[in-house]
Amino acid sequence: MIAIVESRADRASVHVCDQLRDLADWEALEDGSRPDADGGGTYYRLEGAELRSFEDFHLELESPVDAFDCDPDLLVFASRHSGDTGPLLTGHFTGNFGPAEFGGEPDAVADACPNALAHLLEAFDEHAPEGYDVGMECTHHGPTAVGCPSLFAELGSGDEQWDDPAGAEAVARAILDLRGVDPHRHRQIVGFGGNHYAPRFERVVRETEWAVGHVAADWALEAMDHPTTHRDVLDAAFAASETEVALVDGEWPVLEETLEDLGYRLVSETWLREVDDRPLELVDAVEADLGRIDDGIRFGDRRADAFDVVDLPAELVAAAQGIDPDRVREIVASNAVAFATENGGSRVGSRAAVPTADEAAARETIVAALATVLEEKYDDVTVADDAVVAERTAFDPELAREIGVPEGPKFGALADGEPVTVDGETISPQRVRRQQTDRFPK
Repeated sequence: MIAIVESRADRASVHVCDQLRDLADWEALEDGSRPDADGGGTYYRLEGAELRSFEDFHLELESPVDAFDCDPDLLVFASRHSGDTGPLLTGHFTGNFGPAEFGGEPDAVADACPNALAHLLEAFDEHAPEGYDVGMECTHHGPTAVGCPSLFAELGSGDEQWDDPAGAEAVARAILDLRGVDPHRHRQIVGFGGNHYAPRFERVVRETEWAVGHVAADWALEAMDHPTTHRDVLDAAFAASETEVALVDGEWPVLEETLEDLGYRLVSETWLREVDDRPLELVDAVEADLGRIDDGIRFGDRRADAFDVVDLPAELVAAAQGIDPDRVREIVASNAVAFATENGGSRVGSRAAVPTADEAAARETIVAALATVLEEKYDDVTVADDAVVAERTAFDPELAREIGVPEGPKFGALADGEPVTVDGETISPQRVRRQQTDRFPK
């Protein structure tokens, strides 16, 4: 059940709520127990939603959930957005990581709803009129005492948009799409740093299974001042976001030290992307036994509760990567729970975690598939008991030197199968070829 708050002091809010009333078959009800200015009087009920109007601006309201009879799981403030950003639909949570200049209490945050915000952005994407951008903002302004998880759904960013029926309808439709959405999901983070519009954290929301709760942008951290003296609001941000995981954007060493001292887990964007929806118990085990994600460990396609770490056939992997590195990565990833990488993650490393239940089969499958990559370069490839044996007739530089071919472009031509002329004599590629056998231990 969602509660929707209309502010009659905010004309964009009025326009959005007018659209809400037009878009659905609401039941008009009367509440004489509260003043009309405080959510009483005429209000509206729909399956999954209740809409009430207030006289004051949203950020000045105290515990607005008390006005609702529906016991909401989520409260949505239908609001305007002000800024120099052009047409924009945006969402954010409320709170103050320092002084309370625009409503709410200082050093306090409202309960966030990270999963609902992720769904709001998706709904904005679907309903936004042409010319409107969609964005996510950091945590800012009041109220801080709402009474249940809440977010602002905003139409911006100036007079033209606040009076735009198409923009108001888009926000209204997005709000209606939040009916039945759980405020939280199984994994979410708190964000620190970055600018007001939080592009890094929006990427996390849009491109991973992680949702993002409160975000303290650079300016909020500066307003908060020294982190060690503001531990309470840091704790509150994690509690209100229902997580113990944080992503820091930028260089904030004292903050990071403070968060770690408080017992929170600091992760990188790479870590979030690699972990995605995998069980955290498995992730912890992989990082303990195979290596850290931030040091190059990458997850494969296999899912298993138990795994063994095995050495990959290094020479075979190297030879195959010299032919088709993308194919080698695909082979290892499709058969491994996780694997090591080198060269900044661009090449497969020497170890992998494979499911315990079929360790031998997984390794044999990897070897056999790597052998097929060698077939692009070799005439014959055989998988023997202890090695992959690859044979080919190849250009032999020593033979070329013996018959007087100078090193340089003519070596290259012969290696490519083209004849060359040396002192008036034509040298065919066949004259400088020799049978080559390479063995790659399994």
